Amino acid sequence: MEKKIYLDHAATTSTRPSVVDAMLPYFTEEFGNPSSIYEFAQNAKQAIDESRQIIADAIHAEAAEVFFVSGGTEADNWAISSVVENYAKKGNHIITTKMEHHAVLHTCEYLEKKGCEVTYLDVDADGLISLDDLEKAIKENTVLITIMFANNEIGTIQPIKEIGAIAKKHKVLFHTDAVQAFTHVPIDVSDMNIDLMSMSGHKIYGPKGVGALYIRKGVRMKAFIHGGAQERRRRGGTENVPAIVGFGKAVEEAMALMKSEVVREVELRDYFIKKVLETVPYVKLNGHPIKRLPNNVNLSFEFIEGESLLIMLDMKNVCASSGSACTSGSLDPSHVLLAIGLPHEIAHGSLRITLGEKTSREELDYVADALVTIVKRLRDMSPVYEDYMQKKIESVIETQYKN
Repeated sequence: MEKKIYLDHAATTSTRPSVVDAMLPYFTEEFGNPSSIYEFAQNAKQAIDESRQIIADAIHAEAAEVFFVSGGTEADNWAISSVVENYAKKGNHIITTKMEHHAVLHTCEYLEKKGCEVTYLDVDADGLISLDDLEKAIKENTVLITIMFANNEIGTIQPIKEIGAIAKKHKVLFHTDAVQAFTHVPIDVSDMNIDLMSMSGHKIYGPKGVGALYIRKGVRMKAFIHGGAQERRRRGGTENVPAIVGFGKAVEEAMALMKSEVVREVELRDYFIKKVLETVPYVKLNGHPIKRLPNNVNLSFEFIEGESLLIMLDMKNVCASSGSACTSGSLDPSHVLLAIGLPHEIAHGSLRITLGEKTSREELDYVADALVTIVKRLRDMSPVYEDYMQKKIESVIETQYKN
């Protein structure tokens, strides 16, 4: 296939033309600083307020509970660090999981060096936490539970409402990184007892460099960036008006399309999974088969290296990944795949496919057929695979001889 097939929407999406159109006036005609008091500048402020309301409505929150940031990483850092600082009198214990995004894990590791205590919960083979383990981990000095809504690599969706209920029962704040889940699955922060939630624009056909942190009213949070009265004195610095407008437009369109997109993506996702599992031997689906993001496919191919697989797919004009884009330069196996119990040698052979609004069945057929050819070629060059097959043949012959 000559055209580029993009199947890495969990890493980033394109920016919709309609979103770009909504942003453009705020680079040129409506360039006023929203902190200025004259009418021209207030047009920019009004645009920010409208985007804030759109995002609040999408998660059943109040506009005053939505704060704009540079993206999911900043939102995670702000949520976790500020809770630890502001609730220090209660304690310094955080509960998270072993398969969080590195924006959460590295923040927790940093806080551990500052004297915090962090409990890293195990997950099962599908990537789900145990609610019993979570409740048992809560102590008198626990101030925060931070567990991602849906995993960015294997797509598993956690029991967020139940986690929120446990947190509320024990009067512990609950933060969730919802960067991958936002506008892909329904979210009601009140019904789910979520106190803080991270979101990002570039995963939903919005611009890069903008996101939001939901902070439930009553949660004590100090300024994360100092230097101005923006974002109700919580985050100093002139607002990125075009990006915020684009984020709001992207959310508005994503919410309007969510129901139909979920149905379409689940059908395509399951079709692709079934085809690959039926045509390629020694392959495993990672993540929960049902409780997973509508557009996520994560597969492990035995006896091959994921990096070689990605390079050969790229040669066929297919863009995919082996895990989080934030760690694509690392040679280490995915911490998520290790957390669900995969051995290093199998975790190294992983492939993440994430569908988008333009993904077609024809494209997925092309990729599935390409995988048959590529995997066979890589295994034919693998001494590990050759040794495995030789032992398998010897085992069959020995069994037949005994019979």
